[in-house]
Amino acid sequence: MDDFRWVNPSQPQTLYGATILCYMDAVFGFLFGMVAVSALVAVLTIIGLVAGGIGVANEKRWGYGVAIAAAVVQLGSLLVIFDFEVLGFPQIMWLMFDALLVGLLVHPMSRDYQRIWFR
Repeated sequence: MDDFRWVNPSQPQTLYGATILCYMDAVFGFLFGMVAVSALVAVLTIIGLVAGGIGVANEKRWGYGVAIAAAVVQLGSLLVIFDFEVLGFPQIMWLMFDALLVGLLVHPMSRDYQRIWFR
């Protein structure tokens, strides 16, 4: 596997940014704890974010799916746990970054690129 990449700057900026944000969310979730309904969901989400970031950077179709699933689970857990309190101060920052990650991954530019180029 000589062409392994952590990031792929030749991808559209939406996928490139999503890859970096996957890694950042995973690192911050590991260091400071992740908001999740259970510890198992938190661990699986962190693993999913890292695996999804690696898969997207290496243009793997499974990586794109894993990244979307992990990002949606992360955003959903935040909304389920905090409900309307998610609009309070520290939670709104988490909400913005989690929603940004989902938005970058499902952006039409990202979807079109992965549909054409990912294998």
